Amino acid sequence: MLSMMLVLSLVLGILPLLGVIWILLSGMIRVWPPAATVDGLFMSLILLALSLCFLLNAYWEMRDHGLLGKKPAPAKSSAPKAT
Repeated sequence: MLSMMLVLSLVLGILPLLGVIWILLSGMIRVWPPAATVDGLFMSLILLALSLCFLLNAYWEMRDHGLLGKKPAPAKSSAPKAT
């Protein structure tokens, strides 16, 4: 079962991406001919940074729950055992 933190991180990671799509569709940033407003550039950078933070948290949550595969084994120490 997925934790609430994972679900919340995924939702809050996708919402800013929808905001970037809205900025592109509204014309604040145009690909051709290349043009952009300062508001569009900074808002898209802020939204992408927010999305990155939440999606990184979602990645860590999925890794901790074992949804992404095997966890790496802890490193073994090379020190000899005392007898």
